[in-house]
Amino acid sequence: MKQSNLKYSCLIAALYFGMNVSAQTTPKDTVTKEQKIEEVVMIGYGARKAVDNTTAVTSLKSEEVAKTKVLNASQAIQGKVAGVQVTASDLPGSTPTILIRGLGTVEGGRTPLYVVDGLFADNINNINTNDILSYDILKDASALAIYGNRGANGVVIITTKSGRGKGINVEYDGFVGVRTPLKKVKMAGSNLFSYYNNLALGTTRFSQDQPVNTDWFDTVTRTGVYNQHNISVSGASEKAKYFLSLNNYDEKAILRGTDYNRATIRTNNEFKISKKITLAQNLSVAFSNITPKPLSVFTSAYKQSPIVPVHFADGQYGVSIVGTDGFASPNGVTQFNNVGNPLAQLELFNERQKSMQMQGGLKLDAELFSGLRLTSQFSGEYYNFKSYNFDNGFRLIGQSPATFNNQLTNQKDDYYNWQLTNYLTYTKTFADIHNVEATAGTETSYRSGINRIYMVRQNLSSNSNYWNLNEVDYVLDGSLKKLNSIDFNENKTVSYFGRMQYKLLNRYLITATIRRDGSSQFSEGNKWGNFPSFGAGWVVSEESFLRGNSIINLLKLRGGWGRLGNQNVPLNVPTLASGVDYNYSFGGAINANGTTNNQLLDPNLGWEITEETSGGVDFALLSKRLTGSFDIYKKITKNIILASMPPSPAGIGIAGYSHLGQVSNKGFEFNLGWQDRLGENFSYSINGNYSYNKNNLDKIFANVNIKQGGSLGNGQWTKYFGEQAVGQPLGSFYLWEANGYDVNGNMIYVDTNGNGRTGSQDAEDRKFFGSYIPKSTLGINIDLRYKNIDLAINGFGAFGHKVYNGKKAQRFSGENIEYDVATDFWTSNNTGASNPAPFNAVPIASTYYLESGDFFRINNITLGFNLQKPVEYVSSLRFYVSAINPFIFQKFSGFTPELNANGNPYELTGIELDAYPSLRSFVFGVNVKF
Repeated sequence: MKQSNLKYSCLIAALYFGMNVSAQTTPKDTVTKEQKIEEVVMIGYGARKAVDNTTAVTSLKSEEVAKTKVLNASQAIQGKVAGVQVTASDLPGSTPTILIRGLGTVEGGRTPLYVVDGLFADNINNINTNDILSYDILKDASALAIYGNRGANGVVIITTKSGRGKGINVEYDGFVGVRTPLKKVKMAGSNLFSYYNNLALGTTRFSQDQPVNTDWFDTVTRTGVYNQHNISVSGASEKAKYFLSLNNYDEKAILRGTDYNRATIRTNNEFKISKKITLAQNLSVAFSNITPKPLSVFTSAYKQSPIVPVHFADGQYGVSIVGTDGFASPNGVTQFNNVGNPLAQLELFNERQKSMQMQGGLKLDAELFSGLRLTSQFSGEYYNFKSYNFDNGFRLIGQSPATFNNQLTNQKDDYYNWQLTNYLTYTKTFADIHNVEATAGTETSYRSGINRIYMVRQNLSSNSNYWNLNEVDYVLDGSLKKLNSIDFNENKTVSYFGRMQYKLLNRYLITATIRRDGSSQFSEGNKWGNFPSFGAGWVVSEESFLRGNSIINLLKLRGGWGRLGNQNVPLNVPTLASGVDYNYSFGGAINANGTTNNQLLDPNLGWEITEETSGGVDFALLSKRLTGSFDIYKKITKNIILASMPPSPAGIGIAGYSHLGQVSNKGFEFNLGWQDRLGENFSYSINGNYSYNKNNLDKIFANVNIKQGGSLGNGQWTKYFGEQAVGQPLGSFYLWEANGYDVNGNMIYVDTNGNGRTGSQDAEDRKFFGSYIPKSTLGINIDLRYKNIDLAINGFGAFGHKVYNGKKAQRFSGENIEYDVATDFWTSNNTGASNPAPFNAVPIASTYYLESGDFFRINNITLGFNLQKPVEYVSSLRFYVSAINPFIFQKFSGFTPELNANGNPYELTGIELDAYPSLRSFVFGVNVKF
């Protein structure tokens, strides 16, 4: 074999098996110098030494983010930052929900602002975690006000890697892993199912000697397999720095047929044009390919009877039809539930999704004269999405036949955004005791809004080459059932901002920020808003009475106030209604169609405004081995946007939006860490963080539209928003209170108002029973190192919240039950049972299905073995194994207490229904630098 072919084969083998090819020499003296550099945090449009910062900012470095092998970096920070609650789903491609110091809005956007290398982004699903250099979280208003009307939900600043070192440095990191459900729910087998349902029906419909015992969860799931390969090339010289990375993530998920692939390319370059001028360029492109499957399959697998086979003997999909012999049969006479075949639901669902996202920009830094620097940056983003879903018209036994031979649903989305930022930074020290840094600038941003084409066609060729609209006559063809072309609203924002940071005698700190934003999203007179903030700090340890103290190395007090905005709110656009329903007649004859404004329009609608007051203390003791911080805050959104309807004589049919309420979040955060070295070979660190937050709906100012949310799809709902919700956390469950059983074993409910009617007979008996939002969170992080071996353990817990077992609460006759229900229900001989007598009715929304959401989970255990310069040209070689989510301690009887859904507090968030289970993963990886 030729030498070149041998090298190529070795490289391919290394990529396939996760062997790691990386190169960067890091001499010991370089490490020592880096360790002496003071910690710096990103604060928006600049950076600041942590000791000089007056705001609440937490910074995570690349190794802390990349250690947990997950697709989205935000999932990896769970439990590592106080005051930041991350609720993630293991569904490939999903976006974690991040709440920074609580939830402050009902109708508006809830996600933080992501700033990636200066570009505003909605999420970071397109970012390769290995490319991240630092992940900074701005938490208090004093820090966030620099982002004005985008800062109310917090800001995450992500800085990606750039070139470093001398010469060419190559690094490869790759892993392969397997994934399985972290927790399963034990369901009743065929014979227990038959016994229970016969009692519920009061007749012997099902045989108790069943020939089939299908485990539907096992049928629709598989062992998931995923892998990632990342290779980067970087370097630097006096005139240029360069960084290039290629990444591929591929997963065959636990839900059969669900495949996900993401490939990313990133290039970051910096050029020294002259001694005082630097030009930087960054560009990233991400491609994703997904074959999604409906998550309702998990609910179907829970509910479908185990007496139904996956396939009948003739090869047809098994369905819930029972014969006179009490067995499921294609020739049966009675359909006993409407669940369908979960495997057929997967295999007959044929959707494909593709997307491409490109982000990039240019940044110019120029030193105009000593102490004054100009920064000019242009960033842009383009996104393209395509999907199709082909229904071949096949229907199972007992289902209504399709009215079409086949049906194709097609959707295409695209949008583009750009942003231009220019600012000046002036830094000067006067008389050796006054240090001033002033920043002033302007920013213009443009969001095009999504351009969407949506199409539904029927009875077309099964050959995908003919799935287009070429020469289709809408009238004669008749196959085109729907065609929508939508341009969503564009948004333009112009901003002016300034910040002054002052330090006196290296210990007295003052920060003042102001931003003025103007948005095209709002009407004249409401376009502009001002967002100021103030912060102050006192480095007590720099005072003469503490300086040089061997016990107290750092003691800093800080506090601040600020006003923030949220412009991601419902647009105030009236709906025009027209047509025959609005004809006007004169003299008994129809004259003309009419058009009317059918929605309330509030001329004063603007962004939501949040004000926050906070204070904190940072400390380091015992030669900085013991470090920590404590923060307390009060955050109030005084003008939340809610829907309301005017009195009926107004002739308005659709609710409009106005500033009608107030929400508050109050809490505290605590961080504590210890790090030390025992001898030359062993070092360790133990860090913990705890957060407490009280979320509350303080006020409602007018007749707000009532929300009945958390629908279970069976006529029952679980959440309520209206005047009665004042004093409760957002997203609180509104239920009947279960109160034991009557003489027949049926559930009885508390008569709250004492009128003698209970349960579904009296809706006014409902009460609030807590929210899905945790009151407190806990994170524990342990790192141990002995010689060439390192061990990291991370844990996360959430407490003081509720979750609703929606699958269990959907159950009707003929559907499966949990093993615990089938073996412990009320009978005349078991009146103290945990569950009521078998019943044949839609379960009403009650506390019987509401459970504690408290849990503590080990998020990650990583064991690594490191070799320095194992061979020539290889500076380091690292092997590692990781267990991700290996253990969980939970009270909830369902699959997972982390129920993200879409993050909307009045939809399925906090309800286990059509939810993807949490997964346990084991990975093996290699990292090589050379």
